[in-house]
Order: sequence, then structure tokens, then C-alpha cells
Amino acid sequence: MTLTPATIKPARSSHRYTKRVGRGNASGRGTYSGRGGKGQTARSGGKSRRRIRAFKAALLRVPKLRGFKSLQIKKATVTLSDIERIAEKNQVITPQLLKTRGLIGNVKFGVKVVATGEIKKPIILHGCLASKKAVELIEKAGGQIKP
Repeated sequence: MTLTPATIKPARSSHRYTKRVGRGNASGRGTYSGRGGKGQTARSGGKSRRRIRAFKAALLRVPKLRGFKSLQIKKATVTLSDIERIAEKNQVITPQLLKTRGLIGNVKFGVKVVATGEIKKPIILHGCLASKKAVELIEKAGGQIKP
């Protein structure tokens, strides 16, 4: 069969037909048009929806928002004890190495070394930021920091 505008049909069960009401009793939705008997719900605009009761009291129970969430991206932090655990003597520590060893997740936002723990091996820290105390401890162990 060739595909022409006359032969295009929607996929099976994708087209839902609208419910036509008030078109005679033979249609199955005549007389009361599927609204049941008399009363408020049979009228147009008569259906009442669920309303929030005691809204003021519920609103007062929600704690006030304090402070703000900074949009500045935080650098991944690595401790000196973590570096001591994974590094060998005189090894160059880069963000890529820290990622491959599983210490950080993403290299894109940068890395900062903090002085938690201690380091005894001399290492070369390359492409990472470091706190003043961390720089002091790395240089004391015989290591160096390169930008």
C-alpha cells in the first residue's frame, strides 16, 4: 500500500475519542448525560473540588527560609592523609591522578589539598590548590608545590 495523505491513519489505540453526551438514549449517555440525578453536582460549575483547610496554620508550620545557597562551585577537597595513602616517594600528584585513584569525582572544578592528617613522603603537587598549613607540611616533608 502506498503512503498518501488519504491512507495515513493514527497508530492503533493512540487516538482516544471524546465522550459525546446528550445525543439520545441509544448512545448510552442521553437524558442525564452521565451526571446522575438532580442536585448540585448535576449542574454546570457545581462540582466542588478539594480545598486546603486551615491554610494559615499549615503555612505557619513551615520553617522560614534562612540564608542562601551559594552558586559558586566548590572545589573537591583532598586531605594530606589521603595523599599519603596513595602516593609514592617523589610522585607528581595531579587532579587526573586523584580522579583515577578515586579520591575525587570531577576534575573540572579544581582540587584543594587541606592539612588534615600528616605527610611523611616528599611529593610534587601539580595543578592543585593547597591551604597554607598543607603547603607548610608538604615542604617540611621535602615536597614542593607547582602551579
